[in-house]
Amino acid sequence: MTAIRRIVLASRPTGQPEAGNFRIENFELPEAAEGEVTLRCLYLSLDPYMRGRMSDAKSYAAPVPIDGVMEGETICEVVKSRHTAFSPGDIVRARTGWTTNAVVHGDTLTRVETHGAPLTTALGVLGMPGSTAWSGMKFIGKPKQGETVVVAAASGPVGSLVGQLAKLAGARAVGIAGGPDKCAYVKDGLGFDAVVDHRSQDFASDLAAACPDGVDVYFENVGGHVWDAVLPLLNQFARVPVCGLVAHYNGAGSADTDRLPITMSAVLRRSLLIRGFIQTEFISHFGDFLDEVGPRVASGDIKYREDIVDGLERAPEDFIGMLTGGNFGKLIVKIAD
Repeated sequence: MTAIRRIVLASRPTGQPEAGNFRIENFELPEAAEGEVTLRCLYLSLDPYMRGRMSDAKSYAAPVPIDGVMEGETICEVVKSRHTAFSPGDIVRARTGWTTNAVVHGDTLTRVETHGAPLTTALGVLGMPGSTAWSGMKFIGKPKQGETVVVAAASGPVGSLVGQLAKLAGARAVGIAGGPDKCAYVKDGLGFDAVVDHRSQDFASDLAAACPDGVDVYFENVGGHVWDAVLPLLNQFARVPVCGLVAHYNGAGSADTDRLPITMSAVLRRSLLIRGFIQTEFISHFGDFLDEVGPRVASGDIKYREDIVDGLERAPEDFIGMLTGGNFGKLIVKIAD
């Protein structure tokens, strides 16, 4: 029996999560049964979708129960194995949640493959966020040579790859980010053709000026006032992959404006394709994604940025900050060396 720590959901938040919604606990790790593997967690991914798991509203996935371990993907080292496919020392991806150690069935694990890129990329540009960007562009957005692609949260792990994939397809990439530092990174570090600050009082007009030929693909992961500015610019037959609505996760921006009539009118008049998706819908293509994107990440052709914080106890604070744009790049918690 090994002493470990975990973070559980102590109560459901109303609006923005608070520190009191979480609780850190010590508990004893049981011995692995036949077919199970004992893991030491090295890195934890923090992602916006976790806010939805804190709510008991009907959704595509079950909520985290009160007193249950917070949902999350980790990179782990195998410590002990009673599964024929894994041995001590193997590095795997697992859905252990916010914990330092775990015992899980070996069938739920996948080996980490980064094509030579750093291990942490398996939680970011070569993990779920990267796969989300690639799948949404490949199967829904389908950018063409000369088209204009717009993406919000462009300095984040999904948006940054969306723009770079747009450039590789020969399209024009326009990013939306918050603040001068993030905007400079999107333009100069990632090579987008243009970037607009959504915090500007002139945001809508700035975006229109950055898209003189309208918008052919808008990769939606924010909603709110960003969608209000993008909608009038969408061209006929524009495609809108929808993978997130972070502006609405805490309840803000959902009831203040009824966007449905104007949105549906535009869908009809301009023959728009708006398609929501969850990354797991395209999980059968994950190997293709790694084969295409992995070597470009390892070579430096595709850029990425990570925001790594140290210690499991940091997870609640940094997760709360992430929901309001406090992080810069893919947010990862380092749990152990």
